[in-house]
Amino acid sequence: MLRELDMWRCAIVRRPATNIRRADLETAEITWLPPKRRFAFRADPFGLWRDGRLHIFVETFDYRTLKGEIELLTLDEEFNVVRESVVLSRPWHLSYPFVFEADGETWMLPESRRSGELILYRARAFPDRWEEALSIEVAADGVDATPLFHDHRWWLFFARPVAGRGWELNIAFAETLTGRWRAHPMNPVRAGSAARPGGTPVVGADGAIDLPLQDCSRTYGASLRRLRITRLDQTDFEAVESAWLEPCPTLAPYTDGLHTLSAAGDVTLIDCKFIDRSLAANLARQRGSLARRMRRWRR
Repeated sequence: MLRELDMWRCAIVRRPATNIRRADLETAEITWLPPKRRFAFRADPFGLWRDGRLHIFVETFDYRTLKGEIELLTLDEEFNVVRESVVLSRPWHLSYPFVFEADGETWMLPESRRSGELILYRARAFPDRWEEALSIEVAADGVDATPLFHDHRWWLFFARPVAGRGWELNIAFAETLTGRWRAHPMNPVRAGSAARPGGTPVVGADGAIDLPLQDCSRTYGASLRRLRITRLDQTDFEAVESAWLEPCPTLAPYTDGLHTLSAAGDVTLIDCKFIDRSLAANLARQRGSLARRMRRWRR
């Protein structure tokens, strides 16, 4: 049976992430990050500005190996790429490199569910040297963990897969980033095809939190929905979900999905996909499946 390949590509939208809309994707200036070689892609972009340069961390994935690594692209003020390098690689798949600043340091929280752990990394020498700082046990099997400091406390939004039912959105909280994390008593707070985090939470002037969620009802990562969280404390949770962003024709040919939105100063980072249905794509996937089985056998 032929299998389709999702081919993602990252882009910079020259608008801030605060309340960004589909119309902004149609009218804003967009800069695409360079593509990878055939049957490989970059996805899940998160970025930080330092000394006039934008450091974008992405998942880089090749269907020939079926394993993701964390890659860094450094751009100058004109968004020219001046450096590309892999900064984090493990025997297991890595993706969703949520990078952020807190307590005078720089942190990264990549998705690593296949390892059986969720590991928080600290930058030893930003942007390319990272060390393990903490294993967050309460979310060890979590996917796309998304941290937020809000109302004097750390919050962590993450998804768990549910066989035949999509995803469940869970929350954990802690007094300090490297302290003891506890599960929220109302977990799971959402379930279904749109319950997996998809980027940076945005806190509005009214204190409400807009959390991007991936909508996978039609295809994996088809679009983003907005989960507006109006109440969040150690015992309670209230939120309203609505449509947010989907691909538009100006993103062609990457119009089959959009599943990450992250803030980076005055710009927004997104990723979009097109679906490759060619025979060559199917053969690349089969080759990757064989490589994965060989890695497991060697262990």
